[in-house]
Amino acid sequence: MNRPIGYWLKHLDGLIEAVAERAFADERLTRRHWQVMNVLRDSPQDEAGLTEAIRPFWGPGAISLHKVTSELTRRGWLTQDETGRYSLTPAGRAGHATVQEKVRGIRATLITGLTEEDYAGTLRVLQRMAENLERAADQAPSLARA
Repeated sequence: MNRPIGYWLKHLDGLIEAVAERAFADERLTRRHWQVMNVLRDSPQDEAGLTEAIRPFWGPGAISLHKVTSELTRRGWLTQDETGRYSLTPAGRAGHATVQEKVRGIRATLITGLTEEDYAGTLRVLQRMAENLERAADQAPSLARA
């Protein structure tokens, strides 16, 4: 079936979302919890930095960042320092490691039948497409509303 790229992007994202929700259900987590923990695994972030890092994943009807950080804090997986930066606690790092194994399984299934070159090439193409539209929107604001 020959469908446009928008169809495949939305379809794939929906499938990733559904698979992740099922995989994380035992942990009582969502894909948004995972994304927040994954960003914080590398370095502490204040709310603005965290919001920017995960903005592309947040859509209408998604759980709020405040709810995600509150839930992770209640679990003892997240802490906030005196400057307002969030970071994972040792328990949060352990929780991240558990969920990361599930994410690795999802990713392995996702790329079945693809070479590393196929995957890297796909990422390059998608990045270029995004850059093209961002540049065009900056040059012609009417494109941003399209």
